[in-house]
Amino acid sequence: MPANLTPQYLEAEAEFKRAQTAEERLAALKKMWALLPKHKGTDKLQAELKAKLSEARDEAEQEKRSPKKGGISYKIPKQGAGQYVLLGAPNAGKSLLVSRLTRATPEVAAYPFTTREPVPGMMEWQDVQVELIDTPPITADFMEGYLSSLVRAADAVLLVVDLGDEDGPFAAEAVLDRLAQVKTILGGAPKPDEPHGVEHVRTLLVANKIDLPGAADRLEVVRDLFGQRFPVHVVSAETRQGLEDLRDEIYKFLDVIRVYTKKPGKPADLAAPFTIRRGGTLMDLASRIHRELPEKLKSARVWGTGVFDGQTVPRDHILHDRDVVEIHA
Repeated sequence: MPANLTPQYLEAEAEFKRAQTAEERLAALKKMWALLPKHKGTDKLQAELKAKLSEARDEAEQEKRSPKKGGISYKIPKQGAGQYVLLGAPNAGKSLLVSRLTRATPEVAAYPFTTREPVPGMMEWQDVQVELIDTPPITADFMEGYLSSLVRAADAVLLVVDLGDEDGPFAAEAVLDRLAQVKTILGGAPKPDEPHGVEHVRTLLVANKIDLPGAADRLEVVRDLFGQRFPVHVVSAETRQGLEDLRDEIYKFLDVIRVYTKKPGKPADLAAPFTIRRGGTLMDLASRIHRELPEKLKSARVWGTGVFDGQTVPRDHILHDRDVVEIHA
């Protein structure tokens, strides 16, 4: 009998893989247990979850008794359609890029390590927003301790490469290597034999400073080094070349759809759509609106793709971009 795991369960499983503490792992496992279908086809999975829950409870208790002494940590709540973390070597142009794409005002200067802490900003794309987080630079010898957990929690990464520097492409390789040392891999897909705790993060590469002398030659090096691993987008944050194309790609790479809601007898709220993963269902939308709504959901009507206007749909109905949904709870 197939397990028939729900999207909500798979999302909780992803939270478990991203967890950095025993308490976070325990919370994710509890959610997975609550969402796991209980039938013969999941007997083995149920047993595995019980074992993991027991182990996580013991670890969480141990953490409470002997808390680790660590440095500064940051946890930035996700906002908008998705969250990107910008990464790069010193002077790659991350801060200027964030200031061009959002209304954030990170410090921008022509010397390394200008950015000392994460700076979030909201990028507008049509009627939605995407969160971009500027971060301190990474070198082969230095990375802020909190960056790995910040990257793991994000929906995707923008890896910014400096085309104005001969060493720019190789400095970006050092960023990848430094993250790999803490089991955080940019791009790629999990392998069956990978060590426990390794996390892959979807990544777009931004080749910045194409306006500078020699940048075109360095771009070829970037394509040779990274072209098979990441989509490459060429820009100049200084002159704004390529920024609007990048803005489009940042949103599209999230692979989400916009869904509008309406109250019975009222027009749809077209100013602030909800976003869910492409292929998501009515239940996914309900979870996005409020965590308790899936349990209270009685029925819903949809205006949009593949339905007649106002058609009543089941809970597993797959929604499409720009559908309008009227929920009855």
